[in-house]
Amino acid sequence: MASAAEQLASNLNFAAFAKAEDLKKRIWFTIGALLVYRLGTYIPLPGINPDAFAQAFSSQSKGVLGMFNMFAGGAVQRMAIFALGIMPYISASIIMQLMTSVIPSLESLKKEGEQGRKIINQYTRYGTVLLALIQAYGISVGLEGGNGIVNDPGMFFRISTVVTLVGGTMFLMWLGEQITARGIGNGISLIIFSGIVAGLPRAISGTLELGRTGALSTGLILAIIVLAIVVIALIVFFERAQRRLLIQYPKRQVGNRMFQGDTSHLPLKLNTSGVIPPIFASSLLLLPATVAGFSQTTNLPAWASTILASLGHGQPLYMIFYAGMIVFFAFFYTAIVFNPKDTADQLKKHSGFIPGYRPGERTAEYIDYVLTRITVVGAIYLVLVCLLPEFLISATGVPFYLGGTSLLIVVSVTLDTVAQIQGHLIAHQYEGLIKKSKLRGGKRSR
Repeated sequence: MASAAEQLASNLNFAAFAKAEDLKKRIWFTIGALLVYRLGTYIPLPGINPDAFAQAFSSQSKGVLGMFNMFAGGAVQRMAIFALGIMPYISASIIMQLMTSVIPSLESLKKEGEQGRKIINQYTRYGTVLLALIQAYGISVGLEGGNGIVNDPGMFFRISTVVTLVGGTMFLMWLGEQITARGIGNGISLIIFSGIVAGLPRAISGTLELGRTGALSTGLILAIIVLAIVVIALIVFFERAQRRLLIQYPKRQVGNRMFQGDTSHLPLKLNTSGVIPPIFASSLLLLPATVAGFSQTTNLPAWASTILASLGHGQPLYMIFYAGMIVFFAFFYTAIVFNPKDTADQLKKHSGFIPGYRPGERTAEYIDYVLTRITVVGAIYLVLVCLLPEFLISATGVPFYLGGTSLLIVVSVTLDTVAQIQGHLIAHQYEGLIKKSKLRGGKRSR
């Protein structure tokens, strides 16, 4: 069966794609949904002075607002109806994952299967609404505090802003779920992906403009291209890397027949935490720069100014804390999303075991030992991918869109989407082979 699947995968071509009508419908639906999202990032909030806001945003673009603007596809820079983006939903999902590991009632729901998952998803939606309400109200108050940004400040502006921004986030959450169900790939990830990719042409043109004016040498631009290719290759290799633990099942007897025990593998991803560590680390570290930008009118103490300057983007202390927080969140998030004890219990329940290790607690200890070791390698990989571009950005002033976090998201989502497309094509070819075999069987019977 494995060789047949490999042969089908090797024979995938445009002819097979042309015959896969369901796949084409899914791809067109995904493209249409992402176009709707991109249009929404250009519709501004009512009651905003775009020129005044653009001037205020330019002074804060290197802080946390710049990163949120990247994830929102430029909607923050334009203060569009999708300015909150999908980040409240992601934050609510992470909080819910944390709560399922510490609250027994939610943990039991998680173990109930599909029905429990639906209830947890509903709680996640409620959390998204709550977080979006808080953030939207904070944005409305912050906009009113700006110089000439809001045309008519007051309660009506705040209510309309909150309703618009929260509605935009809920629409994006619904759109992401529709893409997942009726399109190709993970809808939430594709929305973030499209926002980042939409800003890449402007970042590349900005880099080429720096080369044209002489601010960047031709050799340095070529080095940037080579580094980007190396980082992409590194991401592809490590995101596909797995440690497979051999699982064996004992012999079983059915009637008078004895069946040989099966073997399988437990795949452990090298980077179980995904893109969460760099996102969390950069968000927390960029907060001081954002607070300092909003506090320019106040006189900060000398020690506070020194700390803020040391934590500035590209500073040595910033790099050290960035690397340390990536490592911390890599282990922290891996511990949340993967529980060795639950995995060992599931293996024991289905009579599976790892050779040389007793089922139950001893198996859980071994899985935890292996997971810890590969997480060390995964954390080092994340640090390298995220810090190499950071050094380049701080030394040359290359646009922020070429950072390691954005490349990590783009490459990871692309790999997952391509894998889903290949899966649909393989399934379509299998269906075609089954239909042909049935037709041949029918002709023979006649």
